[in-house]
Amino acid sequence: MTKILTFGVYDYFHLGHLRLFKQCKNYADYLIVAVQDGEYILKYKPDAKIMYSTEERIEILENLRVVDEVMVYDSVSADTLKKIDFDILALGEDHRGGRFDEAEQWCHENGKDVVRLKRTLGICSSGIKRRLSNDSQRENN
Repeated sequence: MTKILTFGVYDYFHLGHLRLFKQCKNYADYLIVAVQDGEYILKYKPDAKIMYSTEERIEILENLRVVDEVMVYDSVSADTLKKIDFDILALGEDHRGGRFDEAEQWCHENGKDVVRLKRTLGICSSGIKRRLSNDSQRENN
């Protein structure tokens, strides 16, 4: 059995996330989704607007048929990757630089494949947050 791993916050879950997971299944039989810990996010981004707790995001992801396993992570790093049994790391096409380059290098050095997956055009969590914020501001005026 081939296992694929992908990372994300998945707070404002949307169609792009679902399509990402479906793409992952084109490469492997077993999908592991790592969801970033909310406390870790707030430690480094205290102004972050998190809609769902870590536990709620886990519950959402665990109930998707396409997802086989959900785990929590702090940051994408070699230390995190070492602890996970996977064969392929799935990164978004825009996940470049810094920690993503380090993760990709670790994978290559440790016999893991890396695939770059396409984003769903016109949808992203940041855009959803902006739209919700704008709608809220219009309602208050």
